[in-house]
Amino acid sequence: MGKKYQDILKNNDLDVRYSATDAIALVKKTSVVNFDATINIAFNLNIDTRHAEQQIRGALVLPHGTGRSQKILVVAEGDAAKDAVAAKADKVISKDEVAEIVKASSFNYDVIIATPAMMPTLGRFGKILGPKGLMPNPKVGTVTNDLTKAVNEIKKGKITFRADKDGNLHTIIGKVSFSEKDLLENFNFLLESVKKSRPSVVKGNFITNVVISATMGPGVKVNSN
Repeated sequence: MGKKYQDILKNNDLDVRYSATDAIALVKKTSVVNFDATINIAFNLNIDTRHAEQQIRGALVLPHGTGRSQKILVVAEGDAAKDAVAAKADKVISKDEVAEIVKASSFNYDVIIATPAMMPTLGRFGKILGPKGLMPNPKVGTVTNDLTKAVNEIKKGKITFRADKDGNLHTIIGKVSFSEKDLLENFNFLLESVKKSRPSVVKGNFITNVVISATMGPGVKVNSN
């Protein structure tokens, strides 16, 4: 580790679980990159994702957004496509254009939204979109006929989250430039959403570990209680 990173660690006791307020303040203090770093959060959950009822997934609009703009690709036709254009999606395409766009080396969209009628076409590209986390899903609001609402929510800072096979859930709560108050409100809003997703079959602690970090910065453990 470089000298700068070692100096950062002097302010972070790796054996301590900080309050959310103190953890956020420490993450902001220890971010020394020359750009507005993203604040990441990782939960370790006491779940077994081999069972369908324990697969955690959700979406929500953070109270203060994410501070990050996302490029939105919409697949729709007819009046729905007109709604997406009016909502200022970055690009709106028909099902006939999907193959060309998805397979392009210059593909650089962060979110894909589609109407239900377009999903059979998109489904053929699951091996490309799935690993990138781009396949639209009705559970997170990216398969819908209300494209105006879907596009607007993403522009306001909607995030999605999904636990991996080891029970880890990663997402973001804002930028280092956000105030501590706004980051704390985003954190608490996300925390409550994760808690509500607790499967009824889980015994004992549901959230076993929480770590907050800034881009390229050290992780700070949070007392999730």
